[in-house]
Amino acid sequence: MPSPILVGAVIYDPKVALIWDIIQEFFEEQGCPIDYVFYSNYELMTDALIQGHIHIAWNSPLAWVDVVRRTQGNCRALAMRDSDRDRITHLLVRRERGITSIADLRGKTVATGAKDSPQATLLPLHLLQQHGLLRDKDFTLKRFDVMVGKHGDHMGGELEALRSLQQGQSETCAVLDMNWERWKADGTADTQRLAVLASTSRFDHCNFTCLASFPQEEEQRWKEVLDYLQDPTFEEYYRLKTAGLRWQFELSDRAPKFLRRCASRSRQRKQSMKEKNFASARSRSKHG
Repeated sequence: MPSPILVGAVIYDPKVALIWDIIQEFFEEQGCPIDYVFYSNYELMTDALIQGHIHIAWNSPLAWVDVVRRTQGNCRALAMRDSDRDRITHLLVRRERGITSIADLRGKTVATGAKDSPQATLLPLHLLQQHGLLRDKDFTLKRFDVMVGKHGDHMGGELEALRSLQQGQSETCAVLDMNWERWKADGTADTQRLAVLASTSRFDHCNFTCLASFPQEEEQRWKEVLDYLQDPTFEEYYRLKTAGLRWQFELSDRAPKFLRRCASRSRQRKQSMKEKNFASARSRSKHG
């Protein structure tokens, strides 16, 4: 039996562990053993991938562009779910407020998700910037930093932003299109009162990432089993165990250039903070 391929994933919900138990079992049955390594945030998982502690990372779009930047492109996007392709984020408004254009948001309060969420914060703020609106200058930002480090996977901050809009605490909020459809269907979003004001350009979400040094034969072996996940027999088995989630994989590599700049700035800020904390600790030890 070959050695297991190590796949990293960020835990943002208990169901993630269940999903990976099922996938691990399936890969084992197909003669391609894998094991999963869970992380509390994407920064740690990105470090682990680059340092060779894991072979493949289930990356958010921001983590993907961070790996591309840090490896100078010496990495590959292996596959992604069909449901992660061609996503957009909507800016929602309350119908009765009479807001009909992005320009009408000048001087208003904009609600977003966590600061590191591409779909709920970074990309919608970039959309406003493209229309000449800058945070703190042209509008007030009301950001819901729920579970920072998980890049908005959990939807917590995004949901809080929606609630703030419906409660009149903000004039617009950013919501991923899939969540908008889900929340319309289950009644979370009041469609009689809410409407889509504008939407971002299309972008792709999570993908499986490996380094360029990952052996091609290992990649081929892993992808062959991954392709079996499209088999109707497995799809039914998976649906029964995970309440309707579907996994079909197609390769795509598209991330807005803006996210690449965000990843670079985020890494620089964190490095600067580490250096300041280290200098502060040394100063305290000298005077202790």
